[in-house]
Amino acid sequence: MYLHSALMARTTENRPVRAALIGAGKFGSMFLSQVPTTPGLEVAVIADLRPDAARTACRGVGWSAERIAATDFTDDALQAIARDDVDVVIEATGHPAAGIAHALAAIRAGRHIVMVNVEADALAGPLLAEEAHRAGVVYSLAYGDQPALIAEMVDWARCCGFTVTAAGKGTKYMPAYHASTPDTVWDHYGLTAKEATAAGMNPKMFNSFLDGTKSALEMAAVANACALDVPKDGLAFPPCGMDDLAHVLRPRSQGGVMAASGMVEVVSSMQRDGGPVERDLRWGVYVVIEAPTDYAAACFTQYGMNTDPTGRYSAMYKPFHLIGLELGISVLSAALLGQSTGGTRAFTGDVVATAKRDLKAGEMLDGEGGACVWGKLMPARASLAAGALPIGLAQDVTLIRDVPTGAVLRWDDVTIDETTGAAQIRRQMETRCALS
Repeated sequence: MYLHSALMARTTENRPVRAALIGAGKFGSMFLSQVPTTPGLEVAVIADLRPDAARTACRGVGWSAERIAATDFTDDALQAIARDDVDVVIEATGHPAAGIAHALAAIRAGRHIVMVNVEADALAGPLLAEEAHRAGVVYSLAYGDQPALIAEMVDWARCCGFTVTAAGKGTKYMPAYHASTPDTVWDHYGLTAKEATAAGMNPKMFNSFLDGTKSALEMAAVANACALDVPKDGLAFPPCGMDDLAHVLRPRSQGGVMAASGMVEVVSSMQRDGGPVERDLRWGVYVVIEAPTDYAAACFTQYGMNTDPTGRYSAMYKPFHLIGLELGISVLSAALLGQSTGGTRAFTGDVVATAKRDLKAGEMLDGEGGACVWGKLMPARASLAAGALPIGLAQDVTLIRDVPTGAVLRWDDVTIDETTGAAQIRRQMETRCALS
């Protein structure tokens, strides 16, 4: 409630908050569309592998020729980060290795970092957050994306004195989607490959949303930011609509599907027979809460909240999220208040590469959203104990042994150059967490 006042004060002082955007894709473009109507917020530089495409994106979201001319465009992200006139760096590339490198560069330069790149956060977020804390800068999840919105709801619940039973989001899910590939993905979206190509849709990115990987990455971010547990056997994706959250997502001991209280889970907008879930939460986020007393439980009913049959469990939810259109909240919160909109606190959940089919020695893995592996959420302690290969490092590495369908891949199953930046940082994080 004080953020806008702080922004207006900076505007009056002619000291705008200045951001560097790395990656002008869909998320970045949505953020850029709001900049002209947010007084006191400016984008000093946009770094993208295709600067001309970034300029085109700015024109497409309504930027004036004058604003475009006053903004620097570059293909050198590290140069953009190093600029003296940047307060906050927004990492929106979606590439885990690049995201880690950019985050570290921002932290070392004394810049706040807003990590749209959930792939990088799932791979090494705990270490990045620790480095940011040491440097006295903010490392933040991106408001508008589902993890930050869920973290906000969890914080609200805890500050109100409620027990958080479950927290998460909705998505479209069927078990068969885990085997989806870039060649089959458009069938599930009701598109032809030609139509998707004409619309500029990336098959691997959309396949990551479909095959469960993106959901796992986002729930790992939530678990690590909110000190919530993750399911031992991965996300279950139970079919559930808005009105049934409190009933379905209570502990099994109370008749629900959750192994225990205080866990993340993703609900499906489809029944297992392929039919629709009534009042589904496909685009939204939720938190299920437990009343700490009989009095609080009675208030749930008195004030019209949906509850389970016991009356002790209820849920709050947002049916939609606006991703990049809401990103300014993170940027301004970091610059003006020195606060994150959700930030990694511990290594609780991990996302590991899991075989989509029988894989053979000699095959090269094609990473997130590809034809070989999908990302499964699992407890970090179990991932470390198994030597599991994180999904963020399952790109362009060669198998040295066969791996059957459904099996979790291990570091020892692939040839991987551990001298690369991302692999080194991940190994460093694993060592720190194993010793803590």
